[in-house]
Amino acid sequence: MKMWSGRFHQPLDADFERWQRSFDFDRRLLREELAASRAHATALKNGGNLSSSELITILQGLNQIAEKAAASAAFLDDNEAEDVHHFVEKQLVAVIGDTGYKLHSGRSRNEQIATDLRLYIRASIDQMKADLAEWLWISLDRAEQAGGAAMPAYTHLQRAEPVLVAHWLLAYVEMFLRDAERLADCRKRLNLSPLGSGAVAGATLPLDRRAMAEELGFDAPTANSIDATSDRDFVLEFVGALSLLAVHLSRWAEEMILFSSQEFGFIRLPEAYSTGSSAMPQKMNPDLLELTRGKAARIIGDATALLVTVKGLPLAYNKDLQETQQPLFDAAGTVLSLLPLASGWMKAVEFNHERMQQAAQSGFTNAWAGATYLVQRGVPFRLAHEQIGKAVQTCIERKCELGDLALEELRQLNPAFDQDFYSCLSLQAVLNIHDVPGGTAPARVRQAIADARRKVESMREDVHAHA
Repeated sequence: MKMWSGRFHQPLDADFERWQRSFDFDRRLLREELAASRAHATALKNGGNLSSSELITILQGLNQIAEKAAASAAFLDDNEAEDVHHFVEKQLVAVIGDTGYKLHSGRSRNEQIATDLRLYIRASIDQMKADLAEWLWISLDRAEQAGGAAMPAYTHLQRAEPVLVAHWLLAYVEMFLRDAERLADCRKRLNLSPLGSGAVAGATLPLDRRAMAEELGFDAPTANSIDATSDRDFVLEFVGALSLLAVHLSRWAEEMILFSSQEFGFIRLPEAYSTGSSAMPQKMNPDLLELTRGKAARIIGDATALLVTVKGLPLAYNKDLQETQQPLFDAAGTVLSLLPLASGWMKAVEFNHERMQQAAQSGFTNAWAGATYLVQRGVPFRLAHEQIGKAVQTCIERKCELGDLALEELRQLNPAFDQDFYSCLSLQAVLNIHDVPGGTAPARVRQAIADARRKVESMREDVHAHA
């Protein structure tokens, strides 16, 4: 029996009925639907609309549904259920009889799906934060293991200045810390309960909305029933945050792909996350990284689909909102499956510190330090820049480095050059000169690692608090 069929004389067109069903994808909300139904049943009893025995019977029936779903995936193969709400009602009536029909008293599927989605996203955020914390912790371990190893940093994909390998890894740590903060912020905003909002105007029975909210771990009930039943901002915000997380993962993957190429040779791909070529025996391909880059496009597409779906909808609930579920599930599922793999890859990858160190000491990555040497001796920076640039041009012509130029030649450019100029060009001196908060000086990087560890520990504590 349909949940709405009393007003209709004719059955649905069979093709349309199959086409408009959402159970094939919203059945993944069964856990959330059962939790919200338990809270609603308790509120019905407390409001005098269910007897104690009826409440017990309904709660036992809901628990049986959960047990059957856990025992067999085939239990969810239902060609008649219109959606997860209809499925639960069908199964409840099958288990406990007509008392199961009382569960829907005073509520609407409009508020049910809004509640289920909030519960689903909240749980997804908690898992993602745990997964991000793991990735971050592994990355910090790798940064510490790199110690004083250096590499070139790039601008415009050209060698720019030397940095510690740890400093480079910390750039990604900062990106993913921001992603974790965005998810936490999204969680705060979505953690309100639509239960009791009814179809659009509010419940028709005296339900304790605050008690239902507290039972489900929400901070409070939503403030407006029209908004609560039509709002999908929390879905858009969540998938929007995931699209930015996916962009960061894609940038990370792209750089690792570049650095694993023979042209760079900075990293050695982990075999456990790579594949070969069916034609070329020598190949090892960065499949995890390439798929990470590719899946980012799908998540960005999901965010776009959500925005376009809701942009022109009048208040309140419209069936179009059913179309917001699949992009949500796709984006969330993609990120949840990807993050543990990215952590495994990060733990297994090998850094070729020797190759990185060699690259950090060539290509005039110490040129700015050379200009700074002159600035510290009173030369205006623009003139110092020009004079070091001329020295670099001479080196290019001679195929040598700045430190290979004779002091007499340098003094022809500026008499401020002295013997100590050569020591300022050393790798360690160039690293040390960037001694500002956020810079690559070794002491600053050690402090940055310690600060990041505290943030990740706080993330883990927050995840455990919500478990």
